[in-house]
Amino acid sequence: MRAIVINEPGDVDVMKLVDRPMPKATKHQSVMRIHAFGVHRYEVLTRAGGSPSVKFPRVIGVEAVGEVAEAATDGSLKVGQKVMTMMGGFGREVDGSYQEYALVDDANLFPVDYDGDWVTLAEYPENFYTAIGALKSLGLHAWQTLLVRGGTTAVGLAAIKLAKAMGLTVAATSRRPAMLAEITANGADSAVLDVDNQLDTDASYDGIIDMVGTVSMADSIAHLKQGGVACVIGLLAGEWVAKEFSPFSLAGKFLTCFDSTDVKQDLVDEMFQLINEHHLEIPIAKVFKLDQIQAAHEYVMASRELGQVIVDND
Repeated sequence: MRAIVINEPGDVDVMKLVDRPMPKATKHQSVMRIHAFGVHRYEVLTRAGGSPSVKFPRVIGVEAVGEVAEAATDGSLKVGQKVMTMMGGFGREVDGSYQEYALVDDANLFPVDYDGDWVTLAEYPENFYTAIGALKSLGLHAWQTLLVRGGTTAVGLAAIKLAKAMGLTVAATSRRPAMLAEITANGADSAVLDVDNQLDTDASYDGIIDMVGTVSMADSIAHLKQGGVACVIGLLAGEWVAKEFSPFSLAGKFLTCFDSTDVKQDLVDEMFQLINEHHLEIPIAKVFKLDQIQAAHEYVMASRELGQVIVDND
């Protein structure tokens, strides 16, 4: 089988297409035939050596969609069953999606109910699961208001789609004035300019999903209604620690975060129920083949197009 192996961190040239033996199922691990997967900016960071916990050589890639090629001997999955995998050490502690077949622990394989093509299915796992997890953490009800801070990201676009399906009134932000029309074209009720981590609006919201991170967190809290909840799920600004944060700014408001590393089958099922019932999709920016992975990484970092970059393994 073909796999993209990184022996040491570096630029795109360190990703080598090699031929590897087929993995074999174990008692608790199944062999997954990977049909497609999304490519993310944080995988570029890992490739370049920015993830100290990742040891090389490694096949990176944190998510994939496909089917069971060989089932674990003590598992409940069946050959041919449609599944997705994400996180759970995939592409970090164990070899990930940048290959044709992967050995995956059954605890990290999630059956999916979806009848579309593999490339479209590949837009959902990490993007929509992170979005629905963040939405659920806010505890909002239909007709309440939501702000998606980072509305042009793939997760942001997924959050807009899911929130509208849940009956919420949705605003979303961009730092680029030219992208505001794209935000409303992709389903948001309104678009807000984010200027140096300050929202260009006096509006307040029942819930806020903040993908910019700690640098915008205080401003997000300031734009919450009393009783509102802000959920931080991203670090687009690249800073992990909040500086000079006053907890008293939370008076009558709430702050939480959602971590997509703990994947639950019931939330996956709920996610695909909404996707199927409302025909939810986000744009696919570009599709590459496995042997074009170097170009895919370059595109992910250079492109300003909306949507998810996908590798089609078929």
